[in-house]
Amino acid sequence: MRFWSSLTTVLVLDQFSKYWLSSHLPQGSSRPLLDGFLYLTLVHNRGAAFGLFWGWDKIFLFCAAIVILGIIIYQMKYHPADRLAIYMGLLAGGAWGNLIDRLRLGYVVDFLDLRWWPVFNIADVAIVCGGILLVLHLYINEGKKNKRIENGGK
Repeated sequence: MRFWSSLTTVLVLDQFSKYWLSSHLPQGSSRPLLDGFLYLTLVHNRGAAFGLFWGWDKIFLFCAAIVILGIIIYQMKYHPADRLAIYMGLLAGGAWGNLIDRLRLGYVVDFLDLRWWPVFNIADVAIVCGGILLVLHLYINEGKKNKRIENGGK
């Protein structure tokens, strides 16, 4: 259940924020949210991360669909522990949010601007956080597993 909750939460927050900002902020314009730190800057991103690889739309669509499908299949088959399910839900929800943009609009709506990093969105935050948490989870658990093996299974 935590997988579907985290996926749905990310998807709803992502799509609502993109819809709201697109209807209240002209493309290319910027407004301070936390002045001097965080700005709302509406950008239509036709590339991948950081606007790279323009024109690879079909590849991005295919890869996102494979990632989402793979995560859902894994979730349904193995029913991972709560934390792992949440991390996977963050990844799938973020990928799905950006996939919806690409299918519906032909680009991804980005709006969070730190001024020193490329503009991004809530789906991107979920993907990065979910990915980092997943890697840390696997690293820590593999470390524990290797320690048990070294200690004769204890």
